[in-house]
Amino acid sequence: DYKLTYYTPDYETKDTDILAAFRVTPQPGVPPEEAGAAVAAESSTGTWTAVWTDGLTSLDRYKGRCYDIEPVAGEENQYIAYVAYPLDLFEEGSVTNMFTSIVGNVFGFKPLRALRLEDLRNSPAYSKTFQGPPHGIYVERD
Repeated sequence: DYKLTYYTPDYETKDTDILAAFRVTPQPGVPPEEAGAAVAAESSTGTWTAVWTDGLTSLDRYKGRCYDIEPVAGEENQYIAYVAYPLDLFEEGSVTNMFTSIVGNVFGFKPLRALRLEDLRNSPAYSKTFQGPPHGIYVERD
């Protein structure tokens, strides 16, 4: 039951959060809040294996949070699940790591009949972790 841990409708997003909007179609009998929470879990810390070092790491610091669910107008059983990811979840300066985390594991998830990433907002704090072109922007443009 991911809803208890990953569905947080009272959460206020931070400027450093990476925000994603997923169009979700839950399987029959799966509430939309559970589907949104499942996306947040499976794309962040829900797949982490329990090990003895868990006591050293705060789940709250790294978990994705489904903070809002809205029905899609004109579509039956489709919702937009808004998920906030903390900056600390991702490796600095790695778009590959960010996308692998957010979309790499979740699309074949059983509670969902369909899933699509509709929008992604990168935080300025994460953008600053990229060093840019190794020889400068002017050399890259030439």
